[in-house]
Amino acid sequence: MNKYIKELGEIAGKQTRTIVGLMSGTSLDGLDVALCHITGSGMATQLELKEFTTVPYTDAFRNEVRKIFAKPEISFQQLCLLNPHIGKVHAQMILDCLASWNVAPAEVDLVASHGQTVFHAPQKQHNLTNYPNATLQIGDGDHIAVKTGIITLSDFRQKHIAAGGEGAPLAVYGDYLLFSKKDENRILLNMGGIANFTYLPGTLDATEVFTTDTGPGNTLIDAFSRRFFEKSYDENGAIAASGHVNEDLLRFLKRNPFFEAPFPKTTGPEVFNLDFVRNAQQRSGTTSMTPEDLMATLTRFSADTIVDAIRKVIRPEESYVMYASGGGAHNPVLMRHIREQLPDLPLYLTDELRIAGDAKEAVLFAVLANETVAGGNTDFGTREGVPSVTMGKISFPG
Repeated sequence: MNKYIKELGEIAGKQTRTIVGLMSGTSLDGLDVALCHITGSGMATQLELKEFTTVPYTDAFRNEVRKIFAKPEISFQQLCLLNPHIGKVHAQMILDCLASWNVAPAEVDLVASHGQTVFHAPQKQHNLTNYPNATLQIGDGDHIAVKTGIITLSDFRQKHIAAGGEGAPLAVYGDYLLFSKKDENRILLNMGGIANFTYLPGTLDATEVFTTDTGPGNTLIDAFSRRFFEKSYDENGAIAASGHVNEDLLRFLKRNPFFEAPFPKTTGPEVFNLDFVRNAQQRSGTTSMTPEDLMATLTRFSADTIVDAIRKVIRPEESYVMYASGGGAHNPVLMRHIREQLPDLPLYLTDELRIAGDAKEAVLFAVLANETVAGGNTDFGTREGVPSVTMGKISFPG
């Protein structure tokens, strides 16, 4: 028997596993690294977040990724080179974090690596009937495993697609296992580059769990922060707060077919990008508006489309509690717009659930890896969007 297969079996049989979860989002701000102790699996999962940090990317690294990010035409050599390069960069970041936390690599059972999404193409978006849903994350797991010496799970989204999903959102699985509460309907809202939410029923019935993207979270806000203000994001929503919402542009932004497509659905910067906004400005006659007014309008656009999606799935006779995470949760203007439009829906931060919102996605990939190795028995039914599968390809260090 291969020694690593034997080791994997031993890890699966342990009472508690030490797993490093990684997340690198479309904002390209850095690599989220979460050191987790996970006991049990399924609904018996207990997680203790031991350490967390975001290792910032250099401008040079971001620029190299942006050469192929969300573009229909790219240099295939650049893609080919970045796949191992990102894996090695992430591996070194893991080793540096472990050293700063006084944790030896040998003390870690698994690495759970999301990788870096470079293109997302659900069938509803590409409209090519002979081709399936598709998505691509790079940062090869073999390079992480070899460099760190730790068994690595990566490329989680492909199994989701193979089982009929769109490869996203994957947070639903960890959300259900970690954050469900008996007799309380919960909505877990994540506002990264793209916003999505998970509905967790108070019945704890996994077959009732629901998840979908809603549209832009921070992707447009960040893009125009860089474009006009040379800032990676609108800190504290200060730029948006200094402008005024342009209702004409807002109406044209909302006319994208994505918002009329049935749930569940996913999207990305391939659709919601600088060209999308510029086209809406031309059609609405708003090309001369100030950058501050544009930022105010884009922030309201994210809020409105989040609220519209949530309203479509909540029932008036039921009560709900919502918890927010992701970069958008730090934007008080975005949060205020959401609260004002959903006054009867209490809105808190995921931190109230004992997991820092900034760490949540990295933590949830650690949970996915834990389920693949030691669980995988939760039945989510046969509905579109939440196939009952375990995910992640396994890479051995040798």
